[in-house]
Amino acid sequence: MTKNLTVVIPAFNEEESLELFLPKVIHHCKEKNYKLIVVNDGSLDNTLEVLSSFSAPEEFFKIVSHKVNKGYGGALKSGINACDTDYVVTIDADGQHYMEDVDRLFYKIKETDADLVVGSRKGQLSASWFRGVGKSLIRTVARMLMKLSIYDINSGMKIYNTELAKQYLKLTPDTMSFSDIITLTFVNNKHLVIEEPIQIKNRLKGTSTIGVRTAFETVMEIINIIILFNPARVFLPISAFFLVFGTIWGAYFFFQGKGISIGASTLILTGLIVFLLSLIAEQLSGMRKNM
Repeated sequence: MTKNLTVVIPAFNEEESLELFLPKVIHHCKEKNYKLIVVNDGSLDNTLEVLSSFSAPEEFFKIVSHKVNKGYGGALKSGINACDTDYVVTIDADGQHYMEDVDRLFYKIKETDADLVVGSRKGQLSASWFRGVGKSLIRTVARMLMKLSIYDINSGMKIYNTELAKQYLKLTPDTMSFSDIITLTFVNNKHLVIEEPIQIKNRLKGTSTIGVRTAFETVMEIINIIILFNPARVFLPISAFFLVFGTIWGAYFFFQGKGISIGASTLILTGLIVFLLSLIAEQLSGMRKNM
């Protein structure tokens, strides 16, 4: 690997945005000696034709094209796997990011020797009220399940140590939740993850595909990754709830002379089963992490 940077852009049906945005990206990358990889994720429009219309040396500008749509995460995985530089930064194809922020993140990761620098949009308004609420919900769930100091875990602009990013790609989903999960993976594995403020602008063209389903999938993926790395964080509170509630319920019936409550016994038994599942999950987690 060379001690430089590769810019990776996943693109699905972004022909209009790319026509406006990509010339600026290519010019900036040439000026800064960055490499550029754009992943056409099985687009149904003329995205591939638009990409092919830009002429640049193959060693500098590479197009990776999927025959079918693999999803946002799947496109990023292909782009990151194609990198041969020490660092890789991901940005969106909708033109919302500034190339000056790419320089800022690149400087930050070299200055601090961090493993991942997240481009934070903290303090900036979301594209819609609905998306703002969804992001807040995702952050809340993540913080409930793990110790997390990073605010904008789902930012599309991040710069990674390429070797580490490639190492964890198998743990990440192909969906929009890729950004959240890879951040949590770096944090869980005790790598240095920091934030650096960035600016965003409105999407140039097209419409976003993020919706309720995206938020639900992201929450489920967060729960999955926490269970993988720290299952007790999920199972123990559930076990404690059943045990405590069952004990209080059973004691109330018992001291009133009504005998042993079947409902309370069921709750206590459920709590014990969940506790045992937590021990098994911890063992499996330890084995998986060693692998």
